[in-house]
Amino acid sequence: MPEICRFYGIIIYLYWKDHNPPHVHFHYGNYECSISVIDRVVDGQAPAKVIAKVNEWIDQNEDAILLLWEKAQRGEKIEKLEPLK
Repeated sequence: MPEICRFYGIIIYLYWKDHNPPHVHFHYGNYECSISVIDRVVDGQAPAKVIAKVNEWIDQNEDAILLLWEKAQRGEKIEKLEPLK
């Protein structure tokens, strides 16, 4: 599971050939969640402030995340994205 970004103690990952819909996984301390890129459905539990930061990061990088998702679906190498600004 490649790490694609890290900021404020949040680590964001994408799995290769993962199930749809497009989503990212994130860890924060002992919390682990996934969040869909398009409709922002959260699977798991994390502090609301952390989920808000991940949503803000997705807003900032949505197009790039979806491109990485397509690459990961094909099993290709994926790059890291810029952290939340």
